[in-house]
Amino acid sequence: MEDLRRLLRELAVFEGELPVFDPSKAPGSPAELFTEWLLGAVAAGVREPHAMTVSTAGADGDPTARTLILKGVGPDGFRFASDGGSVKARDLAARPFAALTFYWAPLARQVRVRGPVVAATPEESAADFLARGVPARAEALVGRQSQLLGDPAERDAAVKESLDRLAADPGLVAPGWTLHTVRPESVEFWQGDARRRHTRLRYLAVDGGWRRELLWP
Repeated sequence: MEDLRRLLRELAVFEGELPVFDPSKAPGSPAELFTEWLLGAVAAGVREPHAMTVSTAGADGDPTARTLILKGVGPDGFRFASDGGSVKARDLAARPFAALTFYWAPLARQVRVRGPVVAATPEESAADFLARGVPARAEALVGRQSQLLGDPAERDAAVKESLDRLAADPGLVAPGWTLHTVRPESVEFWQGDARRRHTRLRYLAVDGGWRRELLWP
């Protein structure tokens, strides 16, 4: 255990050339700055730059986190999708709020989003489902996310059955598939610095607009 502690302390952080972030030049809305940072991560070759940690809490207040793919971002908020029988779907039904975390390690950049979650219309959710690749749709049609699995062969057989159903009816949509939008009340942008002079800029939703404020690292 002590060897592990030593290893963790000795691991290097904030190596390489990091981008410069001047918060005084940040745009008026967090969606604009997020898009700029996301495209910067894409240009830098960051793997899965659209991956994010989605944190929810159930009726008992217990938090749960998992990594999902961002489906879109705009003035209305940040979008992700969920199977209707999943833990996150049950959490959101009980407490329709979520926190999102993006971290692009090569750039030492993090974005944190918090706010209420609103479900899209059934038509929008169906369109999102049909835009997924065939393997992803087949898996979602099984509808057993987070349930106990006795044997991987059961999973393979269930997915094969879903693939056959899709071949017969490509327009099938998983019941309960829902596109969600996190409508941010706060969005924080963090730029790491090798000298630990980190920069934190937070946008707070105020009276239909945004207030920007700097935070101590």
